[in-house]
Amino acid sequence: MDIYLPIAEVSVNWPFLVLLGALVGFVSGLFGIGGGFLMAPVLVFMGIPPTVAVASQASHVVASSTSGVIRYSGMKAVDYRIGGIMAVGGALGALAGVEMFRYLRLLGQADLVVAVSYLVFLGLIGSMMLYESLTQILHRVRGETPPRKERRRPMWLYGLPFRMRFPRSGLYISAIPPFGLGVFAGILSAIMGVGGGFILVPAMLYVLRMRASVVVGTSLFQIIITTAVTTILQAGRNQTVDIVLSTILLLGGVVGAQFGAKLSGRFRAEEMRAALGLIVLLVGIQMGLELFVRPSDLFLLAPGVGD
Repeated sequence: MDIYLPIAEVSVNWPFLVLLGALVGFVSGLFGIGGGFLMAPVLVFMGIPPTVAVASQASHVVASSTSGVIRYSGMKAVDYRIGGIMAVGGALGALAGVEMFRYLRLLGQADLVVAVSYLVFLGLIGSMMLYESLTQILHRVRGETPPRKERRRPMWLYGLPFRMRFPRSGLYISAIPPFGLGVFAGILSAIMGVGGGFILVPAMLYVLRMRASVVVGTSLFQIIITTAVTTILQAGRNQTVDIVLSTILLLGGVVGAQFGAKLSGRFRAEEMRAALGLIVLLVGIQMGLELFVRPSDLFLLAPGVGD
């Protein structure tokens, strides 16, 4: 049941890849994230070069996110206006990120940067999300009233120009912060192969103070455009997109995302954040451990790196 991947230059079990795509798609629809932060490490563990894994699974992120947005759109839980601004920033960030990725490949340092990025970003964000969510859960279990937090938006949001109204999100703020978040997500998409949802969702909730009901769907909408641009640029500039791998992954991703979106409303918000934080933290630690594990073949050169 193995199939040969021409760009990755390895053989893999294709039914397992379909199931993997469905599982990550389910996580994507459930939490409102692209799922790339989970997919790329698993592909690397299967022996696929990090540069190919990062670039190839971006199409899976597009497919699963599109499936999720269709579902959330039917529930009127997508703010297309602020999502569009974030997507424009994401496209520009992806352009810059792909050029950075190309430069790192030429230096032979792309694999190292990918691993370090996962360790730093996922480790920090996963730890903060897990701590904040577990604190709320413990207060609820003990029957305690959690201390009230100041919910006002940061004052600097009101001092920036280009203010716009976003009725569905309940906002009247400058377009610069969501645009900047999109740029940052685009850079991460190119270098780490992620949609950036694990950063955007907390930022949209705690910085922009968007209505929680539209955060997940809006995040997925932005991810679609950003990762689609990233995939096209990676294929054209770096030739690291394995179309066979991408096709197999997205077959399961579309179905899985529908089930995830359907179940997302059945869990408490703090429970979902705790689960997501734990997943993000574990993936970051696992990728970081690869930096300290002695390779089985010291003279092995991963395909597509340093050529």
